[in-house]
Amino acid sequence: MTGKLNIAFFGSSLVSAYWNGAATYYRGIIRALHEQGHQTTFYEPDAYDRQKHRDIPDPNWAKVVVYSADGEEGVNRALEEASSADLIVKASGVGVFDELLEASVLELKKPNTLIVFWDVDAPATLDRVQNNPSDPFRALIPRYDLILTYGGGEPVVKAYKALGARECVPIYNALDPTTHYPVAPEPRFECKLGFLGNRLPDREARVEEFFLRAATELPDDHFLLGGNGWDDKPLPSNVKYLGHVYTRDHNAFNCTPQAVLNISRESMARYGFSPATRVFEAAGAGACIITDVWEGIELFLEPRREVLVAENGLMVAEHIRNLTPEMAHTIGKAAYRRVLTEHTYTHRAAQLEDLLKGRFKTFS
Repeated sequence: MTGKLNIAFFGSSLVSAYWNGAATYYRGIIRALHEQGHQTTFYEPDAYDRQKHRDIPDPNWAKVVVYSADGEEGVNRALEEASSADLIVKASGVGVFDELLEASVLELKKPNTLIVFWDVDAPATLDRVQNNPSDPFRALIPRYDLILTYGGGEPVVKAYKALGARECVPIYNALDPTTHYPVAPEPRFECKLGFLGNRLPDREARVEEFFLRAATELPDDHFLLGGNGWDDKPLPSNVKYLGHVYTRDHNAFNCTPQAVLNISRESMARYGFSPATRVFEAAGAGACIITDVWEGIELFLEPRREVLVAENGLMVAEHIRNLTPEMAHTIGKAAYRRVLTEHTYTHRAAQLEDLLKGRFKTFS
């Protein structure tokens, strides 16, 4: 290897955020690595109609290989092609062939190859393997050279090490200022509070508490809900459901409401230290963010000055009652400055490079 990495990355999708909340995280990290001279081939299955709902064409900062989700021929061909890479990454939650990939990438190990498991939902993965000692992935954890996560902090690191991980390092979500930035407000997104998130089992009850309860408390105010899966969810009359919001509309969605809401999934709130990608994306658009409580938030944004924190839906409603446009602008501007200074994907890529330099002797 000559100092720059040839990376093979098996993930859910780089080109589609449809039922794929990790898409912008992958894009931010991989684009930032490309800017440092590293080359990534992203292998993704043609699954869950993601290719029909692409947000972006194939980018110039990564090669995208889409393989069939029907039968193992396509994924095996992808594995064979990936075998020549310096760094081979298996991300969690690909959606198809996960067990096959988790075992097969380890068989690609060579003296100068690093095999990494990159967990984009560590709380869920850890809960699964801790509750099921016979989970096939559990026995594979000690064989990976490195476990990376996109959140979880020390609780996740300790949990992975207890399962035999050689090393576990969080590479947190961040902002890509080339894709998420302030734009002019759009009338279709005007409301007091907007929330964007797919309907998932360990999120729904928290959405009911923090978002729908707040809307019920404020019947004269307008609320917007975006994301997949909420079609048949009973909603208060002052909540408008938008359906899937494409990433091209995220900036306007974040900039237009007086405030936007972040709601952690139950498992992520329990582990803490897990800021969602949308926290940084909203801050990068200058949004006033209201978030549910989770341990470690002050490492990323300062409560009351850069973000508003709520313990329940009643507190969300109280924030909305007290929030003026001027206050919202001040909080959003402070968050914007903070993430640009400390929390971009350029910062995360530099962290990852520093981490890898100790493993690739010729990496400079």
